[in-house]
Order: sequence, then C-alpha cells, then structure tokens
Amino acid sequence: MAVMLDPAVLDRLMPMHLRVDAEGVVTGAGPTLRKVLAPRGVAGQPFFGLFHIRRPTGIGSMQRLRRHAGDRLRLTLCAPPGTGFRGLALPDAAGGMIVNLSFGIALADAVRDHGLTDADFAPTDLAMELLYLAEAKTAVMDELRDLNRRLQGAKTAAEEQALTDTLTGLRNRRAMDRVMAGLIAAGTPFGLMHIDLDYFKQVNDSFGHAAGDHVLQQVAQVLTSETRAGDTVARVGGDEFVVILPGLVDAVRIQSVARRVIERLSAPIAWEGQECRVSASAGITLSTAYPRPQPDRMLSDADHALYASKHAGRAQVTLHRV
Repeated sequence: MAVMLDPAVLDRLMPMHLRVDAEGVVTGAGPTLRKVLAPRGVAGQPFFGLFHIRRPTGIGSMQRLRRHAGDRLRLTLCAPPGTGFRGLALPDAAGGMIVNLSFGIALADAVRDHGLTDADFAPTDLAMELLYLAEAKTAVMDELRDLNRRLQGAKTAAEEQALTDTLTGLRNRRAMDRVMAGLIAAGTPFGLMHIDLDYFKQVNDSFGHAAGDHVLQQVAQVLTSETRAGDTVARVGGDEFVVILPGLVDAVRIQSVARRVIERLSAPIAWEGQECRVSASAGITLSTAYPRPQPDRMLSDADHALYASKHAGRAQVTLHRV
C-alpha cells in the first residue's frame, strides 16, 4: 500500500523519516534526521551513500529495498560516528519510499553524539522516557555502588575497632588470639613476649587514673617503635602487653628487643609537671620450643617467665625453657 502524507504532517509524526525517490535520491527528511545529517546535508544525497543497510543483507539498491518493504531494517550511518538505526521502509504514491527510523538501543549514544533533546522526538515517541529511565537506573546503580562502598568501609572500620584497644590504639586480646592462631595454622615460627609494668599501681594511686592512662599510651608508643611493622603489639590487660614477633625465634635477638623496651620504660614519664616512674618485666617463649605449639600453653609459659623476672628483682627479662 502506497503512503501519501503531507511533508509537514510527516515531520510532526515522524521526525526521523526520509523521503527517497525511485532513483534512490533523498528528497526530504524529518527535522531530527536533518539535524543528525547536518554536516553532509540531506536533500539530493543518495540514500545508499548516507546509510548502509546491515540487515537484511544485500540491500544496496531501490529495487531490492522495495522487495523488503515492510520488513524490519537495521542501518548505520556511512560516515562517523556510524550511528545505528532500526527502520521500516514503505512505498509512496510517487514510486519512491518513505523510510522511518529510530535509534533503538543506540539511543543514548545518538543523543550524546548528535546533541539531541526531547524536542527532536515525536510527542508519542517513548525514546526520551526510556533514556530518562536508563539515566535513572545508572544513577541508582551508582548510588547503590557508593552505598556498598560505604557499608563495606563501615564494616571494615567496625571490624578494626573490634580488634583495637581504644585507649592505646594497640591490638586487643581478640586480635592477639587471631594472630597466634593464624601463625600456628600456617606453620610460621614466632617469638612471644609478655610484658607487665612494674609500679603502675603507684602511679594511679599517686597521680590518678588520667596519669595512668597517659603512661599506658606512652608505653604503647615505646613498644610500637621498638618492634617491626609486621609484629603484633597487644594490650591484653590493665598494664599487661603481649608482643608477637613472626619469624623471630632467635633467643638472643628477642631478649635484646625486650631489654631495649625495659631500658626505655625505665625513664620517667612526664605528666602535668610531675614524673611518673614505672619499669617493666618481661617473659619470653618461642614457638619452636614446642613440638606442636598451642596458644594457651605458650601464653601460660610466657606468663611464668614474666613472674620469674619480677621475682628476680623486676625490670628483667626471662626466657622460658620447655
């Protein structure tokens, strides 16, 4: 059935139509296609010089196009940016064809590439609504991804907080247990140092708990500065600390670390014009001393070595021997 409509009506109803004469020359086009093809112009151009019909294949002449009247077409611009179209061609009363096009799934790219707006589409065309939905979906997905990142960050922060001593910023007992279990499971040898402050109760009694908290924070700084980045320093009690040293099972070296810590903690700690004086006693055990190291056994042995240091006069380090 031949189509015969006033060009102004076609422009309004189908802003992406083309009128092609029997020779394959474009005689007119809707306003949107004129905008898309503005660099080359439309009227007087050969249809098959502007568009390449990809499906059905083999359509390169008006004769073949007429054979596919009413069939769905897939086309692309011959010139960059090679915009894709879906189309339908119907014969008109003058022996030519009217080809109506849409962007299909290439809508978003076409709008961006050719600077189109909602005014470039027919009032009944859902193209812009679909584009807005796609943009809304993108915005929602971006927000969901951002929310997931924030939730993951909050989860990580919560997990970190659950493993951290709030006063000193060191690891806590839970973190220490995890580290020891992981090293034993991996078969990694390690040294274990249990440190307890001497005379800490006197600091609290003489200067108050605020001074005691300050001393604990200074002790934490000393322990951190005297150990390696891969070591774990944990506060496991009021004035008790455990240091886990992966890979360090040389008794001489680990006792040297303990002595440096003890020496530094023997220096007075300033507090509001006063001097707080503490010292430290340490007990050490090595995972290699056990056929099958167990956390509870190692902690108990290091604790016994610690109290041997206290009984020896404090500010001492003792190596537990299995």
